Amino acid sequence: MRRWGLLISGAVVLAWLAISGVAGPMSGKLAEVATNDNASFLPADAEATRAQRLAGGFVDQPSTPAVIIYERPGGLTPADLARVNADIARIIEVEGVLSPLPPPARSPDGQAVRAIVPVADTAEGNTPEVVAELRAIATSAQGLEAHVAGPAGLLADLVTVFESIDGTLLLVTASVVVFILLLVYRSPVLWIVPMICNAVAFSVSAAAVYYLAKADIIVLNGQAQGILTVLVFGAGTDYALLLVARYREELTRHQQPVDAMRVALRGAFPAILASGGTVIAGLLCLLLSALNSNRALGPVSAVGIAATLLVMLTLLPALLVLGGRRVFWPRTPQPGGNLGANRLWRRVAVFVARRARVIWVATTLALLALAGGLVALDTRGLSSDEIFTTRTESVIGQEALARHFPAGTGSPAQVFTKVEALAQTTAAVRATEGVSDVRVVPDAGGPAPKVVDGWAQVQATLTAALDSDAAEQTVERLRTATHAVPGADALVGGFTAVSLDTRTAAERDQRVIIPVILLVIAVILALLLRSLMAPALLIATVVLSFAATLGICALLFEYVFGFAGSDPSFPLFAFVFLVALGIDYNIFLMSRVREEALVHGARAGLRRGLAVTGGVITSAGVVLAATFVALAVLPLVVLVELGVAVALGVLLDAVIVRSLLVPALAYDLGAKIWWPSRAIGDGRRG
Repeated sequence: MRRWGLLISGAVVLAWLAISGVAGPMSGKLAEVATNDNASFLPADAEATRAQRLAGGFVDQPSTPAVIIYERPGGLTPADLARVNADIARIIEVEGVLSPLPPPARSPDGQAVRAIVPVADTAEGNTPEVVAELRAIATSAQGLEAHVAGPAGLLADLVTVFESIDGTLLLVTASVVVFILLLVYRSPVLWIVPMICNAVAFSVSAAAVYYLAKADIIVLNGQAQGILTVLVFGAGTDYALLLVARYREELTRHQQPVDAMRVALRGAFPAILASGGTVIAGLLCLLLSALNSNRALGPVSAVGIAATLLVMLTLLPALLVLGGRRVFWPRTPQPGGNLGANRLWRRVAVFVARRARVIWVATTLALLALAGGLVALDTRGLSSDEIFTTRTESVIGQEALARHFPAGTGSPAQVFTKVEALAQTTAAVRATEGVSDVRVVPDAGGPAPKVVDGWAQVQATLTAALDSDAAEQTVERLRTATHAVPGADALVGGFTAVSLDTRTAAERDQRVIIPVILLVIAVILALLLRSLMAPALLIATVVLSFAATLGICALLFEYVFGFAGSDPSFPLFAFVFLVALGIDYNIFLMSRVREEALVHGARAGLRRGLAVTGGVITSAGVVLAATFVALAVLPLVVLVELGVAVALGVLLDAVIVRSLLVPALAYDLGAKIWWPSRAIGDGRRG
């Protein structure tokens, strides 16, 4: 049996090494198949999406505008104007710039000039490269400040951030996991095994995502790409901690590592599989989202968890068996030893048993108090100068543009109307508060309006910054005014309309997806624990933990980090990861408690299960929290907020909810928590 176990383990390791050798290079190519165009993420029936389809007929080549702003606070000089004209002459020659360019416009105060440069939208997505050339031409010198902003400038800065994900985030995440594994295992050898498995899981998941995105089966964006990295390493390390702890426990009961691993897998496999399956099911609920960006995150992350599960349930056991007891050096477990529970968690178990009702009441009240911070959570969205944690070129340029021109310059709202109602629609647009300039798109052959399949286009420059609350309110007023024009069938699109429709869809997603996730997780827990009462209580504790986490985050974001708000999708993303990942600790704890309770009774089983799993769950929580904190290295508020929220929530869940609240509730209820099952009795108290 020992020889066959070693042979099978060796074959499994060789097979995975071969697979990772093929898949490995794909992890560095994810940026090539990622898209970060907000408009493409909208649902097909959104007004901005329908307007965007009509917009294609009014241009020979779709484009994204870059806005170059030149500024001299004391007033522009003749030399400055000559410099601007010289730059424009060079910019026209840049490949990807659509000419002729609109003439540069001077500001009323004489301190700035702005030039709008249409950048062609191509299948290759070369906007960042074109913007880089524009920035190389339009440089600041001798007191004349020059910046490239507008939608094209913003997109270029976002792509630059996301391109750093492959290297920077992977290095930080791996370093954090290695550090924590060294602290947990206190072994110079053992940490290597989970890290090898994490690396293989990441390469396999990245390759799968790469080919799926390349084949247009799924959509990958920079946000999903970053989350994939931390999710694979975090969840993979959690699964490894659980299996290694159980294997180490069994090595004290079996002479041969093969036999110990067989028993360890039999005990840990259901919990790990249920944990991974719950996370995958929760993530796939994002397919119900109205936003393509949310729908993309679900399958991408689910692929990562599936790959991680497969690796951790095959390659990890094989490596551990081949390494034998030596991988635990210098704290090598020996037959007859006792590593089942450490002294600290035995004391915690006794404390919970003695003060069960006081503990669960006190922790519940404390979590409810923390949840009160939710009143301060602002999810109306972030403007372009608020989405970065650093001041990027596009942000600086947008601020300069707003100082001298209408902030909406460069990317007007686009109003489409049936040509018969063009005059009335134009009048309605012009009368709308927040509109500074109105222009009917003319036909190329003269001043008459351009008509495409019976539609005409009116462009409205907004007075407010394109992605501000004020601009969204103007778009809402435009829609109200133009929709009221008889026979116009008006549609309002453009950059601001995309932001508005994105927020509306995100709010709808929260109302639909969160209840579905809770239902799916409840079903999985009921099947795993063979109980209805336990899943109901566990779901309630997870929701309470989530509310408390968001309450803390709301206060931290406003008063500590100084963020202007949160992305509309933040609560949904936080819920998906906190609930789907937080339920892992419920599964790790309660599956072991049930196993012990079948032998020793409900209350004694609770004490034994908590004593054995407490250290593992806490370590797993610390690892997962640390990996998500790694998102803070990326200068995007939305990822920093998500990383902080998941880290806080996981720690709160592992240290308080799973260590005190759930055990105290379970102990107080005794066998009732396993209702309607009668297989478990109360057992002895004490």
